[in-house]
This record gives sequence, C-alpha cells and structure tokens, in this order.
Amino acid sequence: MEIRINRDTFFKAISKVQSIIEKRSNMPILSMILLSTSNSNINISATDLEISLQQTVPAEVINKGSITISGRKIFEILKESSSDSIYLKEKENNWIFISDNKTQYNLASMPAEEYPIFIESENTPTIEIPGDMLSEMIDKTIYSVTMEEAGFKLSGVFIEKIKKHDDTFLRMVATDGHRLSLVDKYDEKIKDINIDKGVMIPKKGMLELNRLASGEENISIGFKQNNCVAKKENSLIIIRLLETKFPDYNLVIPKKLKHNIKIKKQQILESMKKMMILSSESYRGVKITLEKNNMELVSVNPDLGDVKDNIGVEFDDKRVEMGFNSRYFIEVLQSMYSEEVEVGFIDNASPCIIKGDDDSGFLGLIMPMRI
Repeated sequence: MEIRINRDTFFKAISKVQSIIEKRSNMPILSMILLSTSNSNINISATDLEISLQQTVPAEVINKGSITISGRKIFEILKESSSDSIYLKEKENNWIFISDNKTQYNLASMPAEEYPIFIESENTPTIEIPGDMLSEMIDKTIYSVTMEEAGFKLSGVFIEKIKKHDDTFLRMVATDGHRLSLVDKYDEKIKDINIDKGVMIPKKGMLELNRLASGEENISIGFKQNNCVAKKENSLIIIRLLETKFPDYNLVIPKKLKHNIKIKKQQILESMKKMMILSSESYRGVKITLEKNNMELVSVNPDLGDVKDNIGVEFDDKRVEMGFNSRYFIEVLQSMYSEEVEVGFIDNASPCIIKGDDDSGFLGLIMPMRI
C-alpha cells in the first residue's frame, strides 16, 4: 500500500480512535489500527473486540492495499508534524515507511490479515435522530453507571421504548445501586427502532457513541444481532451489547413525594462543592436539615474538620434531617440545564428526586445514607 494524505484530515481521524485502541492487552494486534484503500479513500478501523470504529477519509491512493500501524505511534507522529501532507508506504516484512517531507520514520507493523474487525450486520434497520438529543441523554445518565467490577448488571446504560399519551419515547436509565438517572426524549421516529425488550450498552460504548453524536447533525442508530450500529457522515461504530438483565428500576422511584423544595441550582451546587472540600474516600456524606424556611448543610470529617452552609428555602413543615453523598448531588446538578431545580423527598429513609423545568423528561434519584 502506498498513499499520500492531508495531515490535518488524517490527524483528526486518528484522534477519534485513541480511546478505543488497547494500550495494555495480551493481544498486541489490538494496539494497532487498520488502514485499507478504497478508490480515492482510505478506511481507518480500530477495535477492542467490544467496540469497532470505522472511518472513511479522502486520500491520494498511489498503490492499493491494507496495512496495520501502531495507533499510538501514528498519533504522536501526526501530532508533532507541521507539514501539510503525510506519505505512507508499505515495505517488506511488515515495515511501514512514513514521511512528512521533513522527517522519515520506519515503523514495525503486523500483518493486516491478522487484524480483527467487526462486520456490520447486513440490513440493520436504523432510524435518524438528532445527535444533540442523543448526546444530552447520554450526558444525563452515564455518570450513574457503576464503577465496580462486580456490578456487571449495572455496567452500562439501559435503553428502551416507552409509551406516554400514545406517543413513543426513548428512555435511558443508569444506576449503581446508590443513585439513578433517567431521561425520556420524544422523536417521531423512535417508534420504529428495534428495542422492544430494551438493550444495555456498556459505558465505554456509550462514551464513543456520545463522541459520534456530538453536534447538531442527525445520527443513524439501529440494533441487530446483539450489536448497536451507529452512523454519522463517514463514520461507523459497532458496539457489542451487554448480555445481562437490567433490574426493575421502577421499584425504587417513589410514586408520590411528601415535600418539594425549589431552589436555585447554582446555590445548592456551590454549597455541595463546599461540602466536598473536606471530603475523602471514607467521608463524603452531607447532612441536610430543613426547618423554618432554611436548608442547613453540614459535612463532618473526623480527620480534617467540618463545614456548614445555609440556604434560604420555602419550608414550614416539621424539622427533617437527611443524609446524602454530596458528590452524587453535584453530578446530577452539573448535568442539568435548569436554573431552578426541585428537590423532592418523603422522609430520611427514602430517596430524594431532583428535577427541573428545563430538563424535560429527566429525573435524578439519590439514595439516603446514614450520617
């Protein structure tokens, strides 16, 4: 294979696959990317066996063929180059010659025939939805995915279709057992998507899907044979779905709340950040006390000290004390657009619910903790 390609175009494409290629793997081929020619383009493929990303970019194809190349090293070469174009040529014994008209490199490679790539399922039914809508849904749920290795059932975002007033909505839900985030969005094409029983996309796959969806352009998405297929412009991503059953999350969402406190988002966000100043891995709790139109927040760390803050709110009921993880509050609030949020709760043994008028279809749920 022999090609010449615009440096900026090549660098942009190679940058997109850096989060997919395996840095530490017992399969060295997974640290490589596959370059293959097609007419006046090259196809750039990367995979970790769970996610496959393929991009097509224009290039001057001098001799057709396919090669593998270190994903990290070609990224670093392109990053340091100031030239307009890059020249690549396949040499004998799986060596690749690279030149930017100033600097020459010879890189060891591996046979292209050994490279594993996902094959797109034929005739996968897809729908087109706004990329910014999909990206917002991911931003509002992904922080709740569990980080624990043992939590396989919760290690992704659950996606399903739901009916509301004869309309079909797309729903995303994520939870780690301590908090839950849920968002519903409507688009007239949602009814045609093939996820009648719901699907689970792993967290890494959702991050890649979010990168692909960024921007206002539409994105095509579909599901078939345990894969999620998404396309946008000249990029294709295939994500292997998680084969696990998501728990019945409806059981933890309160049907009716006793109190609803309205508060400026920035106020409570800043207060929660102050609580985090004295936090540690062992102490992240904040005690919230509501009494006489006042919300008092207190965090105590025996090793560092304590912090207290007060916010004026409309509350004239009996005194209520509740304990929560301050980081969970911060992550919910940072994902929201609303300037004023509504914090709903029943008692100190029940979860609180956070909503906002400018965050239609969204709720954040945080389980209480003993403090």
